[in-house]
Amino acid sequence: MSALRDLIRRGDPAIWLAGTGLGVCLLMIGGMIALILTRGLGFFWPGQLVEVTLKNGTVLLGEVSGREIIPTPGAPAHLPSFRIQLKLGNRDLFGADYRWVDEEEIAARAWPADAVYIERREYGPLLGRIVKVTDGDRTIAQGPEPGWDALVPLIDKAEFDRTAIRRLERDEIGDVNARIELARLALKQDAGARELLERETAALTGQYTLLELRLGRLAEDAARTRVTIKVADGREKDLATVDVFRAYRANQLSTFERARVYASRLWEFLSSDPRESNTEGGIFPAIFGTLMMVILMSFVAMPFGIVAALYLREYARQGVLVRVVRIAVNNLAGVPSIVFGVFGLGFFIYFLGGTIDRVFYAERLPTPTFGTGGILWASLTLGLLTVPVVIVAAEEALAAVPRSMREASLATGATKFQTILRVVLPAAAPGILTGLILAMARGAGEVAPLMITGVVKLAPDLPLDGTFPFLHLERKFMHLGFHIYDVGFQSPNVEAAKPMVYATAVLLLVIVVLLNLTAIIVRTRLRRKYQTSAF
Repeated sequence: MSALRDLIRRGDPAIWLAGTGLGVCLLMIGGMIALILTRGLGFFWPGQLVEVTLKNGTVLLGEVSGREIIPTPGAPAHLPSFRIQLKLGNRDLFGADYRWVDEEEIAARAWPADAVYIERREYGPLLGRIVKVTDGDRTIAQGPEPGWDALVPLIDKAEFDRTAIRRLERDEIGDVNARIELARLALKQDAGARELLERETAALTGQYTLLELRLGRLAEDAARTRVTIKVADGREKDLATVDVFRAYRANQLSTFERARVYASRLWEFLSSDPRESNTEGGIFPAIFGTLMMVILMSFVAMPFGIVAALYLREYARQGVLVRVVRIAVNNLAGVPSIVFGVFGLGFFIYFLGGTIDRVFYAERLPTPTFGTGGILWASLTLGLLTVPVVIVAAEEALAAVPRSMREASLATGATKFQTILRVVLPAAAPGILTGLILAMARGAGEVAPLMITGVVKLAPDLPLDGTFPFLHLERKFMHLGFHIYDVGFQSPNVEAAKPMVYATAVLLLVIVVLLNLTAIIVRTRLRRKYQTSAF
C-alpha cells in the first residue's frame, strides 16, 4: 500500500493518463490524415480494366475500385463472401458509374489489351473498345489498333480546339457583351446621346453576331472527327473527339506510363475548371477563391486585431470597462460562425452593399452589383469572425514583453509611441503571428458564413483577371470547404463524387499547412532576430 501511495504522490498515474490521452489524439489525427491521403491521392492512379463474365452471361468491363465482405447474418465467420465494386463508366448507357458484383457470380475474368479508358466532357468515363475513327463521312481507321493510332493525334487537336473555343467565348464574345452592357447603362444615364449610343450598340450587336457565327463554325469543325466505341454489352457509342479529354489503354500501360497519367490527372485537378457538376476536372477556381479570401481576410483581421490589442494593453486604463471588453472579445471568439454569416448578410450585403449600389451603381438597378454576395463581403465577415482570435493572441504577446525593455527605451528619451513601435511590437511579433496563424487556419476552413455571403457552386469568372479594373471584389467565388460540402452532400452521383471529396480535402489540408508553415517560418526568424538583438 505504501508503494501505491508513493506512486500516486509522485503523480505517475496522471503522467501515464496524460501520455495515453496524447497518444490517442495523435492516433486519431494520424488515422484521419492517412485515410484522406490514401483515398484522395489514390484517386488519380490509373488502374487496370477487368472484363468480368457473370454466370448469367452478362459481360462487364470496368476498373475495380473496392472489395469488401458481404454482410451475411448467421454465416460462419471463417467463410466470408466477398464482392467487388466495378467502376463501369458509360453512365449515359448504363445509368450508373458503379456496380457491386458478388465474386460468387463471376464465371471468368480477363484483362483485354485493347480496352480503352476515355475521359470525356460529360456522363463520366467511356470504357470499351475502339470500333472506328471517322472524319465526317470518311472512315479514317477501323478496328482497335488502327483506331488507337488515329485517335491519339486527334486528342491533342481536341485540346487545341477547346482552347480556341474557350478563348473566343470568354475573351472576344465576353468583351463585346460587356461593351453592349456598358452602352445600355450609358443610354439609361444620358438620354441626350441616345442616337450615338444606339449606333454603337447596333455596331456591337453586329460584331457579336459575326463572332457567334465564327464560334459556330469552329465548334462544327471541331466536332467533325468522331470515334465509335463498343462497350461491354455490345452497344456502340459515337463520340466527338473534341469531347475527349484523355484516353489510354489501361492494360498496356507500364509503371512509368501510369505515373505520367497520374501526374497529368493531378495537374488537371490543380489547374483546370471543374466539369460534370464538379465531380470531374479540376478545382482551380476553388483554390484561387480560397487563397484570395484568406489573404483579404488577413488584411482585415490583422490590423484591426493588433490595434485593438495595443489599445487594451498599452493605453486603456485598466478597470471594469476594460475587463468587460475583454470578456466580450473572448465570448465573440466562441460565437457560432453562422451567426457572423447572418450579420454579414444583413450589415455588409444588404446595408453597405445596397447603399453602394444606390449611390454609385444606380443605373444598374434592380440588378445588384455590391448588394449581393461576393468575395469582399465574405472576407469582411470572416475577418470579423477571426479578429477576436488575433486580439487575444496579440494582447498576450504584448503582455509577455518584459517591462525592463519598455523602461530601458523610455529611459533613453523615446516617447511611448516610439517605444511601442520600435521595441514592443517587434518583440511581440512572434506571438502576434501565432494569433494570425490560428485566424488563417480557422478562416480557411469555415464554410457556414460563406454560404450566405458569396460562395457559389460554380464561378467561371475569377475575382482577379485581365479585365479592368482587374480586381472584381463584387464577384462570387468558389471555396474548397464549400466544394467539399457541395460535392459530398449535394451531388446526385454519390459514388463518382466520393474520390473528389477526398482529393479536395487533401488539397485543403495542404493549403492550410502551407499557410501555417509560412507564418511559422516568419515567426521563427523574427524570434531569432529579436533574441539576438537583445544581447
